[in-house]
Amino acid sequence: MSEPILKIENLTKVYSGGFKALDDVDLQITKGEIFALLGPNGAGKTTLIGAVCGLVRPTSGTIRAFGDDLSHNWRSARARIGLVPQELSTDMFETVRRAVSFSRGLFGCKSDPARIEDILKSLSLWDKRDEQIRKLSGGMKRRVLIAKALAHDPELLFLDEPTAGVDVELRRDMWRLIGNLRDQGVTVILTTHYIEEAEEMADRVGVIRDGKLLMVDDKTSMMARLGRTEAHISLSAPMGEIPPEISEFPVHLAKDGMELCYRGGDGTGLGSREVAELTKALTAHGIDYIGIEIRESSLEDIFVGLVEDRT
Repeated sequence: MSEPILKIENLTKVYSGGFKALDDVDLQITKGEIFALLGPNGAGKTTLIGAVCGLVRPTSGTIRAFGDDLSHNWRSARARIGLVPQELSTDMFETVRRAVSFSRGLFGCKSDPARIEDILKSLSLWDKRDEQIRKLSGGMKRRVLIAKALAHDPELLFLDEPTAGVDVELRRDMWRLIGNLRDQGVTVILTTHYIEEAEEMADRVGVIRDGKLLMVDDKTSMMARLGRTEAHISLSAPMGEIPPEISEFPVHLAKDGMELCYRGGDGTGLGSREVAELTKALTAHGIDYIGIEIRESSLEDIFVGLVEDRT
């Protein structure tokens, strides 16, 4: 198995006052994948990115990128990493083209107007190339941040809430751009509040809460392990208790016995098949029902379940 492009081991960050932003995090990223890190505000997503990009000094642990230990060879590894920060931090009075060209030069890359033109065109910024950034819309400013991060052709790209504050159309444009980057061999790590972004783009998903990485898995496996099917069956007459004929199914009564509720399956369609067997059993034993509603749990349901504090 080849060396992962990014390997994080036992990473911990404790700020002054004792706040632990990262708590013994382990994570490996494979070259060419899109990895989505999900978590609520304050979970540690931005701190994790900052630690890899040299913006945050870890309290303990190791970070290796491209095989190099970042505590010793940070400069050479950082030149191969791009970062799109969450905040709009750029020179608002600079023109788009000059700002992106300057970012390329910061990493020691030779001037390449043709490459800058390609990047700006891919982000629909070419027509805005000579406008000051301050005159752009919020969505266009976000695109400029991405262009600046791509200017030195990074192999590993971090996107911290890349679509925050942009409309749906721009968000989908960025999804297409990220897919194109993956096709070009760029490894992408993104943090997001939008669960649909992880469902749309990511190969693997990680869930972080209170600085702890709760789970890392590919979407299909995560759904298989944690996904569920829910069915609500409206009965013709109230049922006092679950009859023996259907007691083998994971069901319970609600609405004063007028509704039979099923919750089971594994997120891969097994639940829907089992609901079909349940309805057959109801019919076979003369239990009438007048309606049924079936719902498969989504990645958002799994995410909410993981980050909720359960007591």
